[in-house]
Amino acid sequence: MSQRDPYWDTLFDRPAEELPAEPSDELVQRDYEPVHPEAGWKSVARKLAAPFIAVVALLWKLKFIFAAIFKFKIFATAGTMAVSVAAYALLWGWWFGVAFVLLILVHELGHVLELRHQGIPASAPLFIPFLGAVVGMKQLPDDVWKEARVALAGPILGSAGAAVVWAAGEVLESEFLVAMAFVGFFINLFNLLPIVPLDGGRAVAALHPAFWLLGLAGLAGLMILRPSPILLLIVVIGGFELWNRWHARHDAAASGYYRIKPWQRAVVGATYLGLAALLAVGMLETHIEKTF
Repeated sequence: MSQRDPYWDTLFDRPAEELPAEPSDELVQRDYEPVHPEAGWKSVARKLAAPFIAVVALLWKLKFIFAAIFKFKIFATAGTMAVSVAAYALLWGWWFGVAFVLLILVHELGHVLELRHQGIPASAPLFIPFLGAVVGMKQLPDDVWKEARVALAGPILGSAGAAVVWAAGEVLESEFLVAMAFVGFFINLFNLLPIVPLDGGRAVAALHPAFWLLGLAGLAGLMILRPSPILLLIVVIGGFELWNRWHARHDAAASGYYRIKPWQRAVVGATYLGLAALLAVGMLETHIEKTF
């Protein structure tokens, strides 16, 4: 004989009105949602790529209009600035992209002003995303003294621009502007590294070519510690430039190009070292530590 369950004993002893009612279909509540199949990676990729395909198609249709516009120098500069702003904005936001490109523009205008002061035809700055900007000139300056003046004019005006941004940041109590001043001081100090094609490499040519070898070795060491495609590009270009100038050192034209007065070398050296020191101080003063 099987043992009776106490629950059923008590259940049969209850009045009918106390018995649990059978659940109806209307009262049954589901605690889950129906499973929907997820879209495959191909459909997701198509949705993500659709806007880019539309933009490319539009640019292709308007290519002749853009080609006509970019024949004008001002539009070429503005166009490359816009592309650079968009490139930097993808990584660090629009405000940073705009401020960063403007800081580079001020730096490049220093070169343009000095070139035109010397009577050398110079193009408007053309911007290259993640590489900065370049100013084209149809001829070299007469000697390394004038070349050094052109080279240092960029960091001098660029440093002044960063100082103005710093002052505005202090007045407006804007950490963003102070941080952008730090970025401005940094890019101008980086440009003073004694290696061509950077401004510092062209400036120290008025001192002694041995500084190029020192700068090349230092930058190569930095590239090993902190690998970067930009540093690699600078090292490669600097290596070729050093090789070419070393082989041309005995040419009569080259000898005359590097022959300048002692006071001119002293001015270049003092300006170079003094500007580097001021930029280092500016970076220290505008550095903002973030705590998380």
